[in-house]
Amino acid sequence: MKFSIDRAALLRALNHIQSVVERRNTIPILSNVLMKADDGTLTLTATDMDLEINESVAATIQKSGATTAPAHTLHDIVRKLNDDGPVELELNAEGTQMTVQAGRSKFKLSCLPVADFPAIGAGELPRSFGIPAADLRALIDRTKFAMSTEETRYYLNGIYVHAADNGGVPVLRAVATDGHRLARFEMPLPAGAEDMPGVIIPRKAIGELRKLADDAADTITIQLSENKVRFAFDHIILTSKLIDGTFPDYQRVIPQGNDKVVEVDPKLFTSAIDRVSTISDGKSRAVKIALNNKVMVISASSPEAGSATEELEVNGETALEIGFNAKYLLDITQQISQEGGCRMTLADAASPTIIQDNSDPSSLYVLMPLRV
Repeated sequence: MKFSIDRAALLRALNHIQSVVERRNTIPILSNVLMKADDGTLTLTATDMDLEINESVAATIQKSGATTAPAHTLHDIVRKLNDDGPVELELNAEGTQMTVQAGRSKFKLSCLPVADFPAIGAGELPRSFGIPAADLRALIDRTKFAMSTEETRYYLNGIYVHAADNGGVPVLRAVATDGHRLARFEMPLPAGAEDMPGVIIPRKAIGELRKLADDAADTITIQLSENKVRFAFDHIILTSKLIDGTFPDYQRVIPQGNDKVVEVDPKLFTSAIDRVSTISDGKSRAVKIALNNKVMVISASSPEAGSATEELEVNGETALEIGFNAKYLLDITQQISQEGGCRMTLADAASPTIIQDNSDPSSLYVLMPLRV
């Protein structure tokens, strides 16, 4: 195998795929990137056995072939090259060593056999539909912060995506929860997604997909089977195993009887919570919200730091005191657009609160209260 490739193009592709590779691996081949050079194209593949990213980039191929090389080492080499000219890569006759050369710099990397490299992205995924890249970015951004990180409830360590019905309108709905807060986002159901199963896309796949989606073209193709999901756009294919578990009945968490409605400016509300929470106790991050008709008083205190209060004007006729974790509340209010209002629908100090964006009915958030 021998080829040359533009350094910037190679670095961009390595940037995309190397983050899949774990720094510490007990299986040596998983530390490597699979490189296939053929027909004017270099194809790079990295996997951790649960997630695989495959990217194709144009290259000048002198001799076709394939090998695997240390992913992080190769990425560091290409990143540190000070010449933006072509990078030449050549595999020796035995297939055990690859030479990387650019300008006056020359490196030799040990290679492992291609036959040892696992392929989790192989196979057909029967269900397929397209989704605008902007909608996929919104779906992830509006829900990912609520994913759980607790290993004991592994089925919450991702985003649950499924076809649903909202008042007779078919929608594609995404839900994430960690037991303390819930985020729900929905969009019109894409053609082809009518009979899709409910799937839980893992946290790591969500993180990698969101980074890649920044550069995505207009439409991202999604393919599904019972245990895998694949996202394809431009010259990139991301394949991930799905979380094998049952997502809880989230509809039961969304309160139906909340009758106290308060509207507040989201920008002022977010900055006030942020300021007051500076004083809050480090463990619980608790802030208290006292509503008295047109006035909201946000307060926090801790034995070590002292206390803080701030007043805001609100729309509503409600008298109530309730406490929240400031970080969880900020995670939600930061999703509310500055143009619309932030609407809070409450019941009492012990019941979950619904938070919505007045200008965007596609999102809904539920937050459990704290005792303060």
